[in-house]
Amino acid sequence: MISYADDPRFPGPDPYAPLRDVPSFELTSADIEDGAEIAERFRAPESVSPQLAWSGLPEGTKSLAVTCYDPDAPTASGFWHWAAFNIPANVTELPTGAGAAEDLGLGGDVVSLRNDSGARTYYGPNPPAGHTPHRYLYVVHAVDVEKLDIDPDSTATVLGFNLHFHALGRAILWGWYETVEEA
Repeated sequence: MISYADDPRFPGPDPYAPLRDVPSFELTSADIEDGAEIAERFRAPESVSPQLAWSGLPEGTKSLAVTCYDPDAPTASGFWHWAAFNIPANVTELPTGAGAAEDLGLGGDVVSLRNDSGARTYYGPNPPAGHTPHRYLYVVHAVDVEKLDIDPDSTATVLGFNLHFHALGRAILWGWYETVEEA
């Protein structure tokens, strides 16, 4: 299978190329097949977040962050669909629909930042009609601190900046979707 960074159908860059290399670990989903089209249920307007499960975290992982990013959006900065952090390191799965709650149903110190649609929840794929197919990168980040000290009113970009310095590992699962213009 072609990786998300090498598929010629997608116009955007590999958003993780400029970041430092960190080890990967296992990331699976019962709802999204790696590299396949994303089912309607997980796209906007329904916007149900997919189930994600991970294992084999790097040694020293103290918390986790979860993001969903579209690098193919017709902007100079892509489009953030989901960004949550301070997930306890003992959590190994987010069930389908967890992104509907700001705390992912976990409580505690979990923080969901506003995505680029303005909500503190998961916002499903919704590319402009007729643009191109878009990739949606679902990423679990292994973090070296129990709590990232990020203002809850910050952007997902601020989270990404902090993850550059605190990520011990990163696992990526991706899907795609294209809104076709009706004739």
